[in-house]
Amino acid sequence: MAVPKKRQSSARRDKRRAHDSIPAPRLNECPQCHSPRMPHRVCPSCGTYAGRQVIAQDTPSVDTSGRPEGR
Repeated sequence: MAVPKKRQSSARRDKRRAHDSIPAPRLNECPQCHSPRMPHRVCPSCGTYAGRQVIAQDTPSVDTSGRPEGR
């Protein structure tokens, strides 16, 4: 098996690793609800894309019975 003749310096190692970082995701502001969203994707908070409602958002129903859910 091949073995390096000389130890690689930390500067050379760091230069090689300079492009290995993961970039932060780009975020745009939703024109409807102004929450951050990824470009060219449906807004996860309001469900709109290109000015149209594509995902119907369910409003949480208020439980007035006072019992825990599922019973």
